[in-house]
This record gives sequence, C-alpha cells and structure tokens, in this order.
Amino acid sequence: MKKNFVLVVLCLLFADGVRATDSNSPALYLDVNQPMDKRVSDLIGRLTLEEKATLLNHHGPTVERFNIRSDQWNQCLNGVQWDKPTTLFPVCLAMAATWDTNLVHAAANVLSDEARAIYNGWHLATNAPDQHKGLIYRAPVINIERNPFWGRNHEAWGEDPFLTGRMAVSYIQGLQGDDPHYLKIAATLKHFAVNNVETDRQKLNANVSERMLHEYWLPHFRDAIVEGEAQSIMASYNAINGTPNNINHWLLTDVLKNDWGFQGFVVSDLGGVRTMVEGHEKKQMSYEDAVAQSLMAGCDFSDKEFMDNIPAAVRDGRLTGTRLDDALTRVLRVRFRLGEFDPFDAVPFSKISPSVVNCDANRAVALKVAQESIVLLQNRGDLLPLDKAKIKRIAVLGPLADRILMNNYNGKMGKAVTALQGIKDRIGAGTEVLYAAGGAVSDASPKDKPFDSAGELQKAVELARKADVALVFVGTDRLVEQEARDRKTLGLTGTQEELVEAVFAANPHTVVVEMSAGPLTVPWIAKNIPAALQAWWPGEEGGHAIADVLFGDVNPAGRLPHTVYASEAQVPPLDEYDITKGFTYMYVNGKPLFPFGHGLSYTTFKYSGLKLSAKKIKADDLVNLTVEVKNIGKRAGDEVVQLYVHQVNSSIKRPVKELRGFQRVSLQPGETKTVAFTFPGAKLAFWDEITHGFVVEPGAFDVMIGASSADIRLQTQIEVKP
Repeated sequence: MKKNFVLVVLCLLFADGVRATDSNSPALYLDVNQPMDKRVSDLIGRLTLEEKATLLNHHGPTVERFNIRSDQWNQCLNGVQWDKPTTLFPVCLAMAATWDTNLVHAAANVLSDEARAIYNGWHLATNAPDQHKGLIYRAPVINIERNPFWGRNHEAWGEDPFLTGRMAVSYIQGLQGDDPHYLKIAATLKHFAVNNVETDRQKLNANVSERMLHEYWLPHFRDAIVEGEAQSIMASYNAINGTPNNINHWLLTDVLKNDWGFQGFVVSDLGGVRTMVEGHEKKQMSYEDAVAQSLMAGCDFSDKEFMDNIPAAVRDGRLTGTRLDDALTRVLRVRFRLGEFDPFDAVPFSKISPSVVNCDANRAVALKVAQESIVLLQNRGDLLPLDKAKIKRIAVLGPLADRILMNNYNGKMGKAVTALQGIKDRIGAGTEVLYAAGGAVSDASPKDKPFDSAGELQKAVELARKADVALVFVGTDRLVEQEARDRKTLGLTGTQEELVEAVFAANPHTVVVEMSAGPLTVPWIAKNIPAALQAWWPGEEGGHAIADVLFGDVNPAGRLPHTVYASEAQVPPLDEYDITKGFTYMYVNGKPLFPFGHGLSYTTFKYSGLKLSAKKIKADDLVNLTVEVKNIGKRAGDEVVQLYVHQVNSSIKRPVKELRGFQRVSLQPGETKTVAFTFPGAKLAFWDEITHGFVVEPGAFDVMIGASSADIRLQTQIEVKP
C-alpha cells in the first residue's frame, strides 16, 4: 500500500509536464550566456507546483527559495504611478488628437524612462517602499471609441481602428525600447476585446457579428501585437457572443496566439476569474473550474485565485501541466527580457538615473503634446489668436479654468499649470486678469463647501462685461466620466451651459475652451460662440499650452480623433455593436456637429498635384500616392493630411470613408511639401463571412485626400482588377 502511494505521488509530480527538479543543480537560468528559452525552461524545472502557481499570481508573495517577486506590475497611462510626482501628460485621447506618431513615441519614451528610473532607484535604495516595483506596465488602453458615452474614452485613442493602431504601435515601441535583447518596460494592451461600456461590465455580453469583430473591434489589437510586439494583453471582463473573454479560447488562443503569433502573456483584468463565479450569470462555476477554464482557454496570469486553485486543478486533471508550463514560460520570458535574472549593470536601461523623473526636458515633451493636441473647433471672424498688445483686461471664467484634471492611471500631481495660471504667465504685464468659477461641472457639491451657483454666475457676468475678451473653460471631470462611470449625457453638466450663454450675452467676444475627454454635444455653443477650442484633459503643462494657442504663439493643428455627434438621438443604442447602424464617421446618420479629423488653423493650406503610382492594381499590390501641400497663409503652421478610401459599388454595406493614412507636416508661409503615402491593396478589403477571411472585391475605389473626413480637397479613383 505504501509503495503504491509513493508511485501515485511520483506520477502526480511528473505528469504532463509538471516536474520537480533538485534546486541544488547548476543554476543555468542565471547564466546570461545561455539562450533565453533554455534559461526559462531551467527555472521552470526547478519550481514546485505551488511555486508555479504563486508566480502566476500578479499580486502574490515572493517565492522565497529563489527570491523571485510575484508582484510585478504598475500603471503609466499618461504618467507613471508612484508615491512622488512624475511627468503628467495629456490623456491618451489628447495624444491621439495630435495625429503625430513621432510625438506619441517621444511621450511614451519619457514614460518608460521614468518607469525605469524609478525601478533603478528602488534597486539602489536600502529602504524603498514595498510597492509598484515591477517593470510590467498596464498600458496602453486601445479599446475603440464606438460608444461616446463610455466613461473611459479619455484612456483610449479615438473611434477609428487605423488611427488607434498607428498610435498604439508608436506608444508601445516607446515604452518597450529598441534594445534587441532587453525590454525597457513591458507594455500591456487593455482590454481585449469589445470593451467600451462601464455599466455592468463584469457581466456584460456583447453580441457582435463575425464581420464587425474582424473589421472594427480587432484590427488595432492585431497591429499592436504583430507590429508593435506588445508583450502582454489583458482579457476584458465582458463576454463576446455569450463567452466571457477570460475563458474565450477562440479569442485568446485561436486568434491571438495562433493566428497572430503572440509570444507574450495574457493577464486577466482584476477580478476576472471572479466574474465567472459571481458575475456572468450563465457561466457561474467553482473557482477551481474558473481557473482551469481560464488557463486552458489561454489566460496565463491572474489574481490570487490562480495561486490558490492551480495545484488542485492540475491534480484533478482539469488543467494540464503542459498548459501550465506554457503559461509560466510566457510570463517568465517577459521577465527575463526585462533583465530581472541578470546582473543589474548588464541591463543598458539600468543607467537611467532617477533624476530624469519630471525633469525640465520631460516637462517640455508634455508641453509639446498638449500644444499639438489642441483642436481649433471654430473661429468665426478670426477672433483668435488674441492680440496681447490690444488686450487690457481679460476675463478667465468657468469651473475648469483653475483646475488640473486627473484620471485614474497617472502619478501624483507635482508642479502643474492650470489655464488661469498659464494665461497669467503668458500675458503681458500691463494686462489685468479677472477670474471667477462662474458655475459648477456637477450639481453635487460637498456639504462642508456649499456652492453659491447664482452668486458665482452673476460674478462671472460682471467680469465678462468689464473685459475685452471672455474665456470660458467648461467640460467634464472624474465625476462625469471615469472608470466604472459612463456618462449620462453628451452635453455639458451642471450649470456650465447656462454660464456660457450668460457670459456671451454680456460680452460677444467670448471664447469657449472645452476641457473634456469624450465628445461634447453642444449645438448652442457651435451655433453662437465665435471661437472654440477642444483642449481635453491636458496634463501638467496644459495651462501654458492653452495660453500659447489663444495668443498665437502656437498655431493649433490638433484634429478630432472621434465624431462629435449633433445630438444624442443621432447615436444608436449602446447595446448595438454593429457600427454600420450609425456609429463613427464611417456610418454616421446625418451631419455631425464636428466631423472626425476636424481641426482648423490660423493659416490656410492648398492641396494640389495628386498622383497615383497606378490606376489599376491587383489586391496584393502596393499603391504609392503623392500630393503637394502649400501654406498660402501668413503664419507658420502644421497641416494633418488625411487619406481616405471608399468602395464605389459593393455587395455589402461599406463605410462612406475609411482612413488609410495620415501625416502631420510643418510648413512655413509660402512653403510647399510633397506628402507621400503607401498603402497595400489589401487595405481595401472587407471581412467575408462566407469564406471567413478578408477579400477585396474587383471594381472602383475612391481615393480621397483632405483636411478632415468631411473636408476632402482632392479625389481620384483606382480600379482593382480580378
């Protein structure tokens, strides 16, 4: 009997890839001269089943035998999360509004420099705080902005898969660095996939057609994985067509790992395993089943539930040892590439000093991003830019004029510049700056700080009457749009619109500065106010950037990365995941308030000389296109040249336009530049649900060049031959 018991134990230890190797054997995994795969395999071979489970808990204890930490992640979306101030960039939606991939790369490089610098400081310190010591960062969020009410639109990159994909690749490469062997930090894509509703997100089921999945919800993720080589990806809470993403084998294994060749690891969202036990009503199961099914579906890394239930799941046969080792291999391979198992000085990024955190050079990049992100929505009568020499008194009004707007995933606020302070810093010494909040973003106010709404409004009106120009700062804050909080309206909340109307009645020289994350549907402002800017949540240097644009020291060239709908009635139901029903610029029903890609300038650009490399192509050909762009105005400025395509006749409903290229170019007055695009004929394809693949139908396609999706300057056609 005793002999049989020993045999059973040995079988369990050696079954299906679960091995127990003598920890005193040579430590090959620490030999930097060995191939990485051998090192990873050697370490795994030394681990017990319980130690393996511990290392797949993202917030687990240290594996003491090998002194391997399990807690290895942090956040850095638009600022590294730390217990001290780090550089605070504009939110990612604002970065998308720059339409400048090089600048986004530079911003992400700053983020990763600061992340590595903090890590290096911890390594050198004797009493560093025991938190956020890892190099796996949970950014970027690349969920698509189908839903304008989504509370997390500020974290994402707009409504278009092509734009989001380009931005994601630049951001990921900036985070992870360009060393051929080591990662600076590891990027984690969030949230995979079809995730853009906060309400009931732990049990939400998204019913999506095969075509929409491949055309709209997945292309940018593919770009980020295949081209950007992101090392981690997070499975979202929601289900797709009845299957929760945490146990969705088709999504996590068939598509991600097999079709796209993903070599990194999948992590669940916080509490992702718990949603199968307590959230998704039709999928409720035991924790052991939830853990086993998650791992077998392709989820590699998770919460305490993994550590607690993996050993039993293996022993019960619900989880194979081969799959367990595959998950651990994926996680450890990333950690080896981060240099965790190598001598500290051998990693080139160990030389980044903590002195770079929030340094002047990094603040300058944050200022540049904020400047480039600002969108000039309208400018009737050329009210902007304001002439400092002629303004003797300026009224700075609104509940957001003297606030720094923060979101979840950034660091502590350091020296940050509000719009009010930025205007004071940039205006001449002889100009008087008047200030009043004038209203509130939200109707709710703390009981210990009652807000006199009527009194504030009257004060703002009186100051507006006295001033040469009135600047009104309105928008949203974390009480309106944030994680776990979808917006209830696309309009202005609180007393803000009443404030704008009253100020305009008192002073026709009124400029509205919208400081929101998601789009603001404000038709009265669009119709009546002569000049308006979209300034987003602009980071620590946002106040200076706004002032630079208002006073003409910077010529605005931001472009909207989303459609601003004319009314809430124009938006289809939010449980409709088929965008052909009226979502985005591609299928919007009727005229929007402001179109995708829109943004004005203080100068004027002329387009001419559109040329194609060929008028007739095959589906696998590359198309080369050039266009001449000239600044015919009196100011230097940037233009964002946008390339759209459209299938003239199709067997199915196709977009009225699809973005297939863009470039931001700087031009001096009178200067002309040639802008070149190359795009593959395959980008003219749609997903065919009969053949289950992308196909390009023969026939004519419009090729359009313009300054926005609604401002097409030049157009030609190409023909795809059978």
